[in-house]
Amino acid sequence: MKSNTYIKILLVLVFFAGTIFSCKEKTGNTEDPELPTVVQGDVTMYITNAGRSFDFKKLATNFSDRSNMSPTTIKLDPTVRYQTMDGFGAALTGSSCYNLLQMPESNRTKFLKDVFSPTEGMEYSYIRISIGCSDFSLSEYTCCDTQGIENFALTSEENLYIIPVLKEILAINPSVKILGSPWTCPRWMKINNLTDKQAHNSWTSGQLNPDYYQDYGTYFVKWIQAFAQNGINIYSVTPQNEPLNRGNSASLYMEWTEQRDFVNNALVPKLKAAGLHTKIYLFDHNYNYDGVTSQNQYPAKIYAGGVDDEYVAGAAYHDYGGSRSELLNIHNAYPNKELLFTETSIGTWNDGKNLSKHLMDDMTEIALGTVNNWCKGVIVWNLMLDTERGPNRPGGCNTCYGAVDIDLRTYTITKNSHYYIIGHLSAVVKAGATRIGTTGYTASGIIYSAFENTNETYALVLLNNTGENKTITLDDGVKHFSYEIPANAVVSYQWKKTVN
Repeated sequence: MKSNTYIKILLVLVFFAGTIFSCKEKTGNTEDPELPTVVQGDVTMYITNAGRSFDFKKLATNFSDRSNMSPTTIKLDPTVRYQTMDGFGAALTGSSCYNLLQMPESNRTKFLKDVFSPTEGMEYSYIRISIGCSDFSLSEYTCCDTQGIENFALTSEENLYIIPVLKEILAINPSVKILGSPWTCPRWMKINNLTDKQAHNSWTSGQLNPDYYQDYGTYFVKWIQAFAQNGINIYSVTPQNEPLNRGNSASLYMEWTEQRDFVNNALVPKLKAAGLHTKIYLFDHNYNYDGVTSQNQYPAKIYAGGVDDEYVAGAAYHDYGGSRSELLNIHNAYPNKELLFTETSIGTWNDGKNLSKHLMDDMTEIALGTVNNWCKGVIVWNLMLDTERGPNRPGGCNTCYGAVDIDLRTYTITKNSHYYIIGHLSAVVKAGATRIGTTGYTASGIIYSAFENTNETYALVLLNNTGENKTITLDDGVKHFSYEIPANAVVSYQWKKTVN
């Protein structure tokens, strides 16, 4: 009897265990946002809200067969055309690459696919790296610390960290564009000022000695060629990161007249002589020119004196001071010149972990704010930092968070606002897309931008920065659809164009 009782109990336990397992499996397949979900419909959507109940959730909806009478209709107007988009992404600093390489290979591959893959992820499409060290490097260095340009060579940071990670990313997405920016020239090229021209043997501040303009132009060429030899194409460069910043763990002060002379007399001629066609973006600093009145309209001053339009594509900006309205000022003065947004940070000083605040603010000011003011690309700062906000350098930013932060004990990744704002653009707006016009519905807290991709699709990224759900209709002139957007959320749409 005991034996039969045990058998019956065992059978009951097996039955319930199977039922529980079946229920868990079913629940996971239908509700777990980490699991792949088949989404079908005319329109693909990605939604993130401030509370993360929608965490870059992929959904779909269909075109409507009814007449469109909705007063909240946004109508696309592809006859009105603005800038062509180059891409969206983040900086791969030495610190970011170091953190990535501490991960198990399978974890790292999954993360990089989630971020860069055109088929399995957000398809980030632009990366910024430093030429030499930045304040998020493992040490202070340039690629020619021994005097004499013949001593140029990539260092362990490039060879052991940056290049291996870039190769992994390019294997996932070969179309990613790469921008290079120096924080400092080699110290032996530095002087204290342009009058005394005394040596300035420091990583921080100093100015580029005009006597070394040609060598420094060669330095850029050698750096671009060294990456090319590793199978990595450098799409664009800036002559100097934050040229009006005398602080930081590594820096170089470069007024607009100096940058003009270096670019026109050395950098462009050296690129031409080497047969390189790397784009140059001037300035690479704040909207308010760091409060240095003589440097206001920095890139415009250089344009006014004449530049080689084949190489000097435009100007790059950061948002640590001033208003993004400066982008429109520069565009209106020189509409043939491009604009690029290359750096912004979150950190302890601005409650950077607070997604309910930053998802709204950063979509408004950075993602849609810069694109709607003519920027061809948007790049945020560190892709990945650790939970101690590093590794970082003394004198640099010790209070910054990454687009994501990783706990290197458990490999748990925390996604911050910058991860989402770039993803919501890159997932539906592809390189080569054109920003197009819209007419119709506008309201306080509703911000959007529309695009026509080169693959015969439309895209629209919309922010609902209000406390209530909003049902909004999108109309491309042939088809229309409606969707109720959650409060305090961003949604990205993409759909195929329909021929009349």
